[in-house]
Amino acid sequence: MGDAEVIPIGTRGRPGRGTGSTTPSSASRGLAGGARRPAAQRSPEPPEQPEEISDAADAQDGATDAGAHPGWTDEDSIGGGAAGPAADATTSSTTSSTTTADRHPLGNVSPAELMNALTGAAKEVFGPEWEEELARLLAFVRRRLTGDYAVDEYGFDPEVTERFFLTALRPVAQKWFRIEVRGIENIPTDSGALIVSNHSGTLPWDGLMTMVTVHDRTGRFVRPLGADLVFRTPVVAQLARMGGATLACSEDADRMLAGGELVGVWPEGFKGLGKPYAERYKLQRFGRGGFVSAALRTRTPIVPLSVVGAEEIYPMLSSMPTLARVLGVPYFPVTPLFPWLGPLGMVPLPSKWLMEFGEPVRTDELEDGAADDPMLVFDVTDQVRESIQQTLYRLLMERKSVFG
Repeated sequence: MGDAEVIPIGTRGRPGRGTGSTTPSSASRGLAGGARRPAAQRSPEPPEQPEEISDAADAQDGATDAGAHPGWTDEDSIGGGAAGPAADATTSSTTSSTTTADRHPLGNVSPAELMNALTGAAKEVFGPEWEEELARLLAFVRRRLTGDYAVDEYGFDPEVTERFFLTALRPVAQKWFRIEVRGIENIPTDSGALIVSNHSGTLPWDGLMTMVTVHDRTGRFVRPLGADLVFRTPVVAQLARMGGATLACSEDADRMLAGGELVGVWPEGFKGLGKPYAERYKLQRFGRGGFVSAALRTRTPIVPLSVVGAEEIYPMLSSMPTLARVLGVPYFPVTPLFPWLGPLGMVPLPSKWLMEFGEPVRTDELEDGAADDPMLVFDVTDQVRESIQQTLYRLLMERKSVFG
């Protein structure tokens, strides 16, 4: 900047450091021009102030310079050059105490400590037998990647169903709905049977809970018969097939029952699933008795199932038929929480569930061709429906409270 004067902030327009001297201090000269010029090149300093004041100001400048920057020389400037011996010592000390290991994400963690942490995490996830569980999980992943697994002709994948679907549903059945089961001994242990249940709850949670409950107590898989809408819905169709469901048609039902499978059917369909809360636990019509015809043709027993508790998980107050037609669904429910709370309104209420499997209805004692007799089919259908309805009334009388 040459010989230009630097007026520091706070001097009220007076040159220097506000001491009354016309000469800028050494710090100001350092800011203005870097290194100090030799004495021969300096401009004469006209003594406008008394000598005592000037000497005191120079002494004050020197003391300030020396105290503010210990170890600095006149050639040093702010922002340029080395910082002097004291700064060098501090920088050297700080640099020498920081190593590459300190900046590593693991820091000073030893391999033994890391292995102990991983082992503890594995025990928390897989339990005391974590080594065997982890080995089974890795074997499962290897089989899925190599294609070394089997599905049946309907697309049922028992390994995925047991390890993932039922595992995910089990806490809901045991902790959320706290299902109490009765009459599980009425389910055959190794032969085919048709489980016929009431249907309710706005969403088919009762079917899912039936699957996990039967499997946990008998070790058998329930093969549900699903509606057309299930298999027209993307993603849902693939998951349903993988979980053991198939289309509710007489051909698939006959083949499954004849093959010794445990088949589940909900004859009320969407009429029962989407009925309003005011009509709870009142069974709708059981269709035309197609499930009875399948049981008669294959001579398999019919096990009535009564479920109490599913009606309260989504108390359906009304429906929006116009919106349902736009979306292509049988109904669009309106509950106390849905759609007002959005996705949060789809969380089911934790009602207490009771499941009772009734006495099987025998079909193997009927004569050949019984499935072609419409009056006989109607009588058996009405018998199964009445058995479920009366059991529902009895369970409702025994239940202490909806959520108790």
